[in-house]
Amino acid sequence: MHRHDRSTEVLTQAVVRYAVERMRMDPPPLDKTSPEVELRAMTGQTITPAGIGGLEALRIFSDVLGPANISIDHPRFLSFVPAAPTEAAILFDLVVGASSIYGGSWLEGGGAVFAENEALRYIADLAGLPSSSGGVFVSGGTAGNLSALIAARYRWRRRAEGAHDRTRGLMLTGKGAHSSVVSAARAMDADVVLVPADDQGRMWGAALRDTVAALAAEDRERLFAIVTTAGTTNAGVIDDLAGVADVCKQSDVWMHVDGAYGGAGLAAPSVRDRYRGIEHADSFIVDPHKWLFAPFDCCALVYRDPDIGRAAHTQHAEYLDVLHAEPGDDSVGNQRNPSDLAHHLSRRARGLPFWFSLATYGTDAYREAIETTLSVTREGAKLIADTPHLELIMEPELSTLVFRRVGWNAGDYTAWSDRMLDEGIAFVTPTSWNGEVVLRLCIVNPLTSIDDLAIIVDSLA
Repeated sequence: MHRHDRSTEVLTQAVVRYAVERMRMDPPPLDKTSPEVELRAMTGQTITPAGIGGLEALRIFSDVLGPANISIDHPRFLSFVPAAPTEAAILFDLVVGASSIYGGSWLEGGGAVFAENEALRYIADLAGLPSSSGGVFVSGGTAGNLSALIAARYRWRRRAEGAHDRTRGLMLTGKGAHSSVVSAARAMDADVVLVPADDQGRMWGAALRDTVAALAAEDRERLFAIVTTAGTTNAGVIDDLAGVADVCKQSDVWMHVDGAYGGAGLAAPSVRDRYRGIEHADSFIVDPHKWLFAPFDCCALVYRDPDIGRAAHTQHAEYLDVLHAEPGDDSVGNQRNPSDLAHHLSRRARGLPFWFSLATYGTDAYREAIETTLSVTREGAKLIADTPHLELIMEPELSTLVFRRVGWNAGDYTAWSDRMLDEGIAFVTPTSWNGEVVLRLCIVNPLTSIDDLAIIVDSLA
């Protein structure tokens, strides 16, 4: 089972051929999921005592299971936050798997960690964080937010010298924040106070300042982090980061920036000024598997002071002692163990495909690709605004369009969405805005064109 033989060679060629043919599809089929009962009938029993053989397993995936997934890299997959990994990133994902790298420690994966740190440096520089900053790639924005907030709480408790070791912490965030912030609070047994937002879902420094001032004295003592958003998922709106930074400085509270979707816009000169204040963040996340063209699963978590993250997350056990050198030894600086910087231990070197893509194409190509999506979004906004039966709810700040189809109810939107997917035209699901069911397009694929958006607009007539 573990030795390379003739059957393995044949299977290797078949797998590589499948991967290459999939990447050559322009575009790939949109496809759609299937009910479990149908999949069971078509696959039969796949896990058996004797095994069905690699070629048969690949055939089942290629003919049955693969097409039962919606292709997130299709140019008209515009729901949620899509992904559009580059060919270089996809290819190198194969290399990462084949290389059997453990990405948790410098001792075992120094070369991989070095490359990941190069990619993290690119992201930290985009945000204007100091050269001493550093971090780790985790599985997604939820893991990134949770890990950052655990570090924030650790710093708060350490500063209190034991006085808050049994105190339930408190976080503030805007009403437009991602659901993972509240989820992190539940996991940490912390409280969340939502700061009022404007009519676009943006948190302003003034509203945050008023919320902090209104806290009872005992709640002010419990406050350990303020979470602000650089690109809300639903509307692509950026909080008043500079105003939030001022409040965090005045209150001496950790500033965490959730840029899981929108943080990639830092690479685009046309919108870079909207992130003013992000350079003051104590921690920041962005998902390369969203708008930075990496495969799943990849979230960059960057700390202003990574030693706080290390102190908060390092796991201790006898068999791990060899990994934990004392300060002053060679393991400090950029040789920190990635497993010490988030709530994980075992990890794949998930940042390597992103690094390889950056190294292959260069940062200029990344800038141009992101600017392309922003340009198509602006053209799409004009197309929607000029269409009589559609109403643009707000001008896009990043690459998300939110609009309504005049005269439609929730059932109309759902029926239209289902038909578009069934016919293989597009995957666009409804969302809600201030309690109203509306449509939302998220454009992060540089291959999505204004012609693709015109197809969707025409279908809404």
